[in-house]
Amino acid sequence: MAHDGEAGRARPMNRRFRRFACIDWSGAKGALQKGIAVAVSDGPGSAPRLIERLWSREAVLDWLLDHAGRHSDMLIGIDFSTALPFLDAGAYFPGWSESPADARALWALVDDICRDELHLGAGALIDHPELSRHFRRHGGRQGDLFGAGNGRYRLVERICRDQRYAPATSGFNLVGAAQVGKSSLTGMRMLHRLAGRVPVWPFDPPPARGPVIVEIYTTIAARQAGLRGGSKMRDADRLRAGLAGFGIANAPALARYDDHSTDAILTAAWLASAAGKPALWRPPELTRGIAAVEGWTFGVP
Repeated sequence: MAHDGEAGRARPMNRRFRRFACIDWSGAKGALQKGIAVAVSDGPGSAPRLIERLWSREAVLDWLLDHAGRHSDMLIGIDFSTALPFLDAGAYFPGWSESPADARALWALVDDICRDELHLGAGALIDHPELSRHFRRHGGRQGDLFGAGNGRYRLVERICRDQRYAPATSGFNLVGAAQVGKSSLTGMRMLHRLAGRVPVWPFDPPPARGPVIVEIYTTIAARQAGLRGGSKMRDADRLRAGLAGFGIANAPALARYDDHSTDAILTAAWLASAAGKPALWRPPELTRGIAAVEGWTFGVP
């Protein structure tokens, strides 16, 4: 498989959506996750509404499958990395003969290794005798193949860091408040379970109808909203200030203003605003080959 510019440009998204959703995801252990939040927007300028419930990862999967069955005209942003770094070393797990050839094979591998783990957990992969060598884990355990410094990055993550769109972190890092590795691995299990019933950009051809998933980064939404003093919104005034950045005057009243709920609401508003910008669907460095192995974060030009 070619992974460079010779593979051709990634397919752009040439359609409009009626509704927009953001799923703030969690890789924590357990059945029900306080770190998962889902918000839905009816379009630019409309205040998103939070679906107020305690979610499990399986419940999110069911919610997505329900929208697939109803052919909902919805763009859905999910806050986890849809692939691990590949381009820098020519493999996800260099030196391992069973390293997957592309992202879909990676999703299948993660789900297979963790098949006996409940709640779409990914602990079995993290503790795998060969694959653990690539991860930085709790307790000062850093695999000998983790890489230098803060680990390996996908191309889109390097662009995020170099251009200061957001402080992207390595998917191989499982330690610290900013880590996304655990959520990404559990998210890959969900993407595999979707079995193509909800297309994922830029891995899949643009569908003519039905829901589409994109990878998003909530920090990008907060920065685009013009929030100062950090991206966290823990009260009504702060959320109102963020939504005002997207021309929304009224913020929804919440029972509890936690980071996950407010991130989902603000990012749903941003996604509704950003989805109509053609340049965001055509990043100049995104080729079909790169899309197949590393994917992309929507919103990074």
